[in-house]
Amino acid sequence: MAKDHGPQIKDDAQYEKLRAQGMGKEKAARIANTPRSEAGKRGGAASRYEDRTKKELYQRAKELGIPRISGLTKAELIETLRSR
Repeated sequence: MAKDHGPQIKDDAQYEKLRAQGMGKEKAARIANTPRSEAGKRGGAASRYEDRTKKELYQRAKELGIPRISGLTKAELIETLRSR
């Protein structure tokens, strides 16, 4: 039986499974809180990170609140965004 993570986590079992796979708390919570009926409908519309400019990647990282990004290369920004 999954531990109760409180009202902020909608699917405790899925959250624990994602955390066990090494996913971060924030990303695991976002996925566990996505209603299953909407999960397949979302995503797929954004362009690939490799097709974006470094400036666009930097802006996206700022939007997500990722710290210490000013000195990163394009490849490092892509890696950081994907790990988020």
